[in-house]
Amino acid sequence: MTTIPYKTYLSEAELPQAYYNVRADMKTDHRPLLHPETLQPVTVADLEPIFCRELAKQELNATDRFIPIPDEILQFYRMYRPSPLVRAYCLERELDTPAEIYYKYEGGNTSGSHKLNTAIAQAYYAKEQGLKGVTTETGAGQWGSALAMACAYFGLDLKVFMVRCSIEQKPYRKVLMETYGATVLPSPSNTTIAGRSFLADDPDSSGSLGMAISEAIEVSLADPNYRYTLGSVLNQVLLHQSIIGLETKAALDQLAVEADILIGCAGGGSNLGGLMAGFIGDKLKGGRGPHIIAVEPASCPTLTRGKFSYDYCDTGKVTPLAMMYTLGSGFVPAAGHAGGLRYHGMSPIISQLYHDGYIEEARSYGQKDVFAAAIRFARCEGLLPAPESAHAIKAAIDEAEKCKENGEKKVIVFGLTGMGSFDLSAYAAYNADLLENTGLEESSLRSSLAKLPVV
Repeated sequence: MTTIPYKTYLSEAELPQAYYNVRADMKTDHRPLLHPETLQPVTVADLEPIFCRELAKQELNATDRFIPIPDEILQFYRMYRPSPLVRAYCLERELDTPAEIYYKYEGGNTSGSHKLNTAIAQAYYAKEQGLKGVTTETGAGQWGSALAMACAYFGLDLKVFMVRCSIEQKPYRKVLMETYGATVLPSPSNTTIAGRSFLADDPDSSGSLGMAISEAIEVSLADPNYRYTLGSVLNQVLLHQSIIGLETKAALDQLAVEADILIGCAGGGSNLGGLMAGFIGDKLKGGRGPHIIAVEPASCPTLTRGKFSYDYCDTGKVTPLAMMYTLGSGFVPAAGHAGGLRYHGMSPIISQLYHDGYIEEARSYGQKDVFAAAIRFARCEGLLPAPESAHAIKAAIDEAEKCKENGEKKVIVFGLTGMGSFDLSAYAAYNADLLENTGLEESSLRSSLAKLPVV
């Protein structure tokens, strides 16, 4: 067996000291965010009522390649970072593949996911501004859990609107958030104007991230001591998550290994955007880089079947418009078991890089096939993955099997964004053969895309 260590941890001294801002190197920057009323490019002043002042600046920063990480955030990161890069020897043996498979594991904290990387940053900037608290939405609950931990650390109040179908599937995520002091409501709720309007249209609505965003923003705008936070999609989030890719590249460099294929699950783009951060810069400058694959659920195929267009980031149409791949702001995905991948749009950065070909491929899978891959991985590698992460596992297995068929030895790296301990009801449904490969009807997609705003 090779002498490469099974797990590669960077030392604390090698923890990244600055975030990488990919926009500084992009050949074509994404189109500007547009004000929902004037349809003019937004300014920092436009965003300040929604986001913390520093985060509003980060959102619009297209020039600074590296942004220093404040010491207070670094101190928190040292509790669980750097995270391990793991060589999946057992999975390689199971697949009988010549490929080398590595995964960057982000589930080694109480929130169980990569979301804590940006949660602690957003909470820090809110505390620095002297705010009382923040509001947010959450799908599967990883983001809400992470933000609850971060707010507890800095003594901030937190109000979370959790997508209704997810709160029913994952009740203990709600318990975890409440344990850290958050107030958690199912969305759509009857506590906001937006929520009541959604319920008036569909009293049995399973909810969506777009709906929950509308409710969270409405609450934050009603109190000047609060601001809104988001766990994916935004430029500021991809900026904070860049530490994932920077660590991954540094660990591979220590092993003298170059990635041929890089795989990330894609809902709003935070995981994929963070993972690619250590590699995309070289590609943008004309150098070598891995073949990047974005993986999404067939029930919410934003990149694979969506339209590259301006659209609202929320269902209530109160947020700025972003140029992105979208299924339409009113789109409500089927209530599958990957709640973190049920967003109607994709990060403007990811969308532009995919549109320009720097992210070479996007693919979608049905949830039944995804869970089969998850269980195969769990039985080999001893980690139970979150359903969102399992999308990347499915693609990695497919790529490794191609290597076996073609006799090619490639290095495959994927992001294992979180653990699946809160997803046992989903695994129970799979084990009982109750899951179907839910897709998206073409007529439903056409109807949603027909309602895109004209800009």
